Amino acid sequence: MRRLDQLLSSLGYCSRREAMAFVKEGRVKLDGVVVKRSDQRVDATLITVDDEPLEAPNGLLAMLHKPVGYACTHSADEGPNIYELLPSHWPERNPAVTSVGRLDKDTSGLLLVTDVGSLVHRFTSPKADIEKTYVVEVDRDLDSALIEIFGKGDLMLRSEDKPCLPAKLEIVSEKTARLTITEGRYHQVRRMFASQGWHVEKLHRERFGEYELGDLGEGEWRMLSLEQMPK
Repeated sequence: MRRLDQLLSSLGYCSRREAMAFVKEGRVKLDGVVVKRSDQRVDATLITVDDEPLEAPNGLLAMLHKPVGYACTHSADEGPNIYELLPSHWPERNPAVTSVGRLDKDTSGLLLVTDVGSLVHRFTSPKADIEKTYVVEVDRDLDSALIEIFGKGDLMLRSEDKPCLPAKLEIVSEKTARLTITEGRYHQVRRMFASQGWHVEKLHRERFGEYELGDLGEGEWRMLSLEQMPK
C-alpha cells in the first residue's frame, strides 16, 4: 500500500502537489469509487486515472524499434533521442525509464527500456551471456573465412587486452551477414569487421536474448509483460 500522491508521482502522471488537483477533479478512483484524499494509502492495482488502470505500476518493460539517427540518452545536446519516441510521461517516472543494450546513432533495431533497476543489471551484466543478433551490411563481398575467425574466440580488437568471445556469423548474401554475439563492447560489431578489413555500412539489431523485433515498425514501441519475462 502506498500514498496515492506518491504513487501517481512515481509513475509520472503528475507531481505530488498536482495529485491533489487530480483528486479534487474526480479523475482518480479506487475500485470504481472516486478518491477523496490524495494522501490516502491505496492498492495500485485498484486505482484508475480517467477510468484507465495505472500503467505498469509494478515496473515497466518495453521493446522499442530504434531508427537510425536517435541517441540513447536523456540529454537534448546530442539531437534526437529515443525518449522522444516514447510516451512523454515515461521519463518522469521515478526511477526514470532507461535503455538496456545501448545502440549508437548509426545503428537501428531492438532496444529494451525499463525502470526496473534489477532488470538493467540482469541484462547488462558481463556474466549475463545474453545473445544479441545483428544484421550487418558491409562495403565489399564477404569472405567465408570470417565464420571461423569470429567463431574461434581469439579475435583481438585494437586497445583491448582480452579477445572477443566466440561469435556466430552467418553469411546471408554477398555483402550481408547475420552476427550473434554475447558481449557488449564499445562498437563491437563494427570493430570486429574493421579488424579484418571490412567497413560496416548498415547495422541493425533484430534480437536481444529471447526478444525479437518481429514486425514492430520503426520508431514504434510495445509493452512487454514482466510476468512472462524469460527466467
